[in-house]
Amino acid sequence: MKLVQYYDADSRIRVGVMQDGQVIDITDPEQDLTTTLDFVDEARRQRRSLDDVIADRLADASGGAHAYAELLEPDEPRLTMPLFPPQVWGCGVTYRRSAEFRDADMEGPMGIYDKVYQSDRPEIFYKGDTQHCAGPNEPIGIRVDSTFTAPEPELAYVLGFENEIIGYTICDDVSAWDIERENPLYLPQSKIFLGCTALGPTFVTAGEITDPYHLEITARIRRDGAVIFEGAANTDQIRHPFETLTAYLVRNNPVPVGTVVSTGTGIIVTEDAALRAGDIVEIEIDEIGLLATPVRQLTADE
Repeated sequence: MKLVQYYDADSRIRVGVMQDGQVIDITDPEQDLTTTLDFVDEARRQRRSLDDVIADRLADASGGAHAYAELLEPDEPRLTMPLFPPQVWGCGVTYRRSAEFRDADMEGPMGIYDKVYQSDRPEIFYKGDTQHCAGPNEPIGIRVDSTFTAPEPELAYVLGFENEIIGYTICDDVSAWDIERENPLYLPQSKIFLGCTALGPTFVTAGEITDPYHLEITARIRRDGAVIFEGAANTDQIRHPFETLTAYLVRNNPVPVGTVVSTGTGIIVTEDAALRAGDIVEIEIDEIGLLATPVRQLTADE
């Protein structure tokens, strides 16, 4: 199943299933099924698969439908992030190209990123929660103290009650690279700020993805209507299995259901394409969709 969340014309959050270009409303407030994670909770309560619970609700749905294209407009009804994550975690240096770029770009000790790439222990860092996230057509941010903020296009997965993968989405791990470059100990400041994560456009249940280790990822930055950056990678280049990333994340660190884990990037945006206010970032992953987000400059009082 491919789920989205959206705001209806009355600004109420709704859950929809995508079918043939349509989004079918499966929200059921009377059963407390008003968000994607409500359906995850319901699947656990019924001891059934998430796909089966959604299919049952889809068969009984009477809330109407929207054309998916209609929900891409800025006015309501409009898409938002496909789930509201209680936590988001990022994994770094999981692609060889990322390790090589960061080591070459560092002003400090050389080789630390390649050592992480070669290590059994992955780099894992916190990326905030729902308040730090943006959905489709919602703005990602540039910190006031950064001049080199860049998107990091990534496949992300979502964890269930037993830390199993229950679905996938696109994540943009927006990062202030100049802050991390100044000193790796500044990593949390380079990774956490308003609009530091974008998620969407869909949440695809785990069984719907043909092979998560063979998905093409493409990314573009548009400025004044022109493409100023374009890159691609494939998840077959990821070094660590997702089970390894999860095992290190949850070791003595319980995480809540619905936690999003972003798996790292193999697409490197160079400084000449650093984000500016008004840019549009587009990230597309096979079987998940296209996530487009505008860029805004944060202010000192945010």
